Amino acid sequence: MDLTVVAYVIYLAVSIGLTVWVARTLSKNGRLFLSDVLQGDEKLAEAVNHLLVVGFYLVNLGFVALYLKESRAVADARQLVEAISVKLGVVLLVLGVLHLGNVYVLNRMRRRGIAERRHTPPVEPQGWTPAGGPRTATATATEA
Repeated sequence: MDLTVVAYVIYLAVSIGLTVWVARTLSKNGRLFLSDVLQGDEKLAEAVNHLLVVGFYLVNLGFVALYLKESRAVADARQLVEAISVKLGVVLLVLGVLHLGNVYVLNRMRRRGIAERRHTPPVEPQGWTPAGGPRTATATATEA
C-alpha cells in the first residue's frame, strides 16, 4: 500500500476525531456563557449553541478536506510522520483561531449586554417631574 494513502487515512481520522472532540467540548462548556450573553434566555442560548457547533463542523471539516492533498509522495516512515504532523498542526491552529474568534465575538456581545443592563432603571418610573423642576414651582409661588 502507498504510504501517501496511509498518511491520508491517519490525517482524516485524527482531524475528524479532534474536530468532534473540540466541538463537543465547546458546546458543553459554552452553554453557560451563552446563557449569560443572551441574558438567561435558555432556549435561545441552546439554539445559538447548536448553530455555532454546526458552523464549526462545516468550516473545520471543509478545511480538513481541502487541505488533504499531499504535494509530494511519501516514501518512508519519517516522511509519513512529518506530513501528518504538518497537516495536523495546521488543523489545530485553525481550530484555535476559530475558537478564539467565537470567544471574542461572544465576549463583545456579553459586554454590550452588561452595559445595556446597567442603563436600565431598577424600577419603572412612577411619575414625571415638571420641565423646570421644583425650582420653577417655588419661583411661581413666591412671585404670586
